[in-house]
Amino acid sequence: MEFTYSAYKNLIHLLQTGGYRVCSYHNWQDTARCVILRHDIDSSLGQAMALARVERELGVSSTYFVLLTSDFYNPASKGSVEKLRSIQSMGHEVGLHFDEKAYLEGTPEETVSRILHERDILASILETPVTTVSMHRPSQATLESDLQIPGMINSYGQTFFHDFKYLSDSRRRWREPVEEIVASGRYDRLHILTHAFWYHYQEEPIEVTVRRFISSANQERYRQMEENITDLASIMGGGASL
Repeated sequence: MEFTYSAYKNLIHLLQTGGYRVCSYHNWQDTARCVILRHDIDSSLGQAMALARVERELGVSSTYFVLLTSDFYNPASKGSVEKLRSIQSMGHEVGLHFDEKAYLEGTPEETVSRILHERDILASILETPVTTVSMHRPSQATLESDLQIPGMINSYGQTFFHDFKYLSDSRRRWREPVEEIVASGRYDRLHILTHAFWYHYQEEPIEVTVRRFISSANQERYRQMEENITDLASIMGGGASL
């Protein structure tokens, strides 16, 4: 499967023609043949918004999981909140993407406490309830512990990670032929994880995507500084922006 919006649209079409109903973590039990669409926002809220628009055009909704501990974006900034609320306004859910490696090692009970703490922060930022969580690069111990989190649904719990057929494009690589599996109709319950960061209008090598993202950081820093420093152009020397 290519990492393009057209390929993603084709995947949704395959699901729909195969009799799958796109459900959420909250209502999947209402149908015998369902698929949950999930997106982890590891790097770019802008790319997440772009995929959210594609899904809105297709009339489907999904869950976008946001990191509080990302080095690439600040979910509490004005621009980030606007993007996340825009995703919500398209009919999608925003959940918590939790990175256990942001903390010192702890017991499962400590991990649950940290998740609830981050949930409350994200809910406060968005001014909406946050009821779902996905793990960012979860350890084997976390996967095996089947964490039970009060008031939250764990997307890596037993139900969604084992009872569903789980398919993921992590690190821009499908471990299994997702289109063939969907077309086969072999599984009644599918749980599909995609990362919006990798998807574009045209197929491109991973090197191009990563290099462009790194290069764009200079422009973003320039715009941010321009909002806070008078006459930045002269400071930069003739108005040159990086």
